[in-house]
Amino acid sequence: MEIKDLILQTDDIHKATELISSKLEKPVIIENKNFELISYSASFDDFDQTQQKTILSKKCPIFIIDRLKKEGIVQKLERNPDPIRVHPIEELGFEQRIVIAAKHLGHTMAYIWVQESDHRMNQEELDFLEEVTPHLGKLVYDVYTKVNAKEGKKEKLLWQLLHHEYGSESQFRHEASLAKLNLPERFSVLVFSVVAPQYTYMLDYLEKTIERSNFRKRIQFLKSEFQIILVLEGNKDEKFSSRRLARAFIEDVKEDTQEDNFYNYLIGVGKEYTSLYFMRKSFLEALEVIETANFISPRPESMPREFAELGIYRYLASLYEKNSSEDYYSEDLLILIQNDAEKQTDLLKTLEVYMSNNGKGKQTAQELFIHPNTLNYRIKQIQDLTNIDFSNFNMKAYLYTELLLLNNVEAYYQRYKSALQ
Repeated sequence: MEIKDLILQTDDIHKATELISSKLEKPVIIENKNFELISYSASFDDFDQTQQKTILSKKCPIFIIDRLKKEGIVQKLERNPDPIRVHPIEELGFEQRIVIAAKHLGHTMAYIWVQESDHRMNQEELDFLEEVTPHLGKLVYDVYTKVNAKEGKKEKLLWQLLHHEYGSESQFRHEASLAKLNLPERFSVLVFSVVAPQYTYMLDYLEKTIERSNFRKRIQFLKSEFQIILVLEGNKDEKFSSRRLARAFIEDVKEDTQEDNFYNYLIGVGKEYTSLYFMRKSFLEALEVIETANFISPRPESMPREFAELGIYRYLASLYEKNSSEDYYSEDLLILIQNDAEKQTDLLKTLEVYMSNNGKGKQTAQELFIHPNTLNYRIKQIQDLTNIDFSNFNMKAYLYTELLLLNNVEAYYQRYKSALQ
């Protein structure tokens, strides 16, 4: 039997994904209309950097989605039933690929992505993909409309809340009552992901930590391949109580886990809400924190875990894309990097710590383990070498974001070093 017939006969989206990948001899990823991961070809291990992040965080990186929308790819997918070739975005680790929208009953259910790293798909392969795509749309539709036999009623309802896939709230509350699912009146969503597939065993440890936690009665959780998603119930009349619970639970996990292992988790906490309608929003906020942490590969504790405190970190990926695409460099930072390399000074690090401490000399000197007079001398050197004006708030804000990129994104630092050569 031909592979196409096998695909058209299967009712398993994961099997269909593997069969397509086998036929095309290329990595395949299927995402829903919100760019959240549904399935991927596990038999291939040569996914590009963007696809690896999608698999780990269960969602396409936001800066990639923004780029696709900006270039009109998403709009074309809605209008065009044919496969579309998306050219590589090298600076973002996005290799060339084919994408096609899988529709069912006139609605887009999913996007099928086929990576074209080694060679372009020929017309026969494109025709094959187009022929099987409608069946994939139906399979994805079935995934979201049929009850998965492996899930209990409570888990199914909780997934529906997180994906906002339910009808009226009154009917949902009735079903939750029958299933004895507690619906919190104040909550935050907390997500634990792992930094790489080889650390998935840590999710089993995390599950055990949840079960024996003192907060167990205030936690509901769901487990997927690379993540555990927790809905934390706060005290009804106590503002921010669910976020405080999230912090306490994270500390419990850190205590239960050896420190080296703890930092193999990527952790995100969504904002607190009091309406079920916003549970998905809190979930997506937690995922954005994880996605940002995955992008910058932060040093331990250097980046906020809570979306409400993410601040400028939210914009680093977009700034990285803009600067890389325009081949932009800060002349002031280039001067400091060059000076450090030639004269064995430590001015860039000094500037970074000084900026992170909001220009507080005593605090900066203590963190750098230097005398305040030494710090003053270094600051004067920085001012003599560059055009940096520490009294200009706009310049300080700009420098701070550039330094965050430079010291957290290895590829960005390497770009600066190569610019000096």
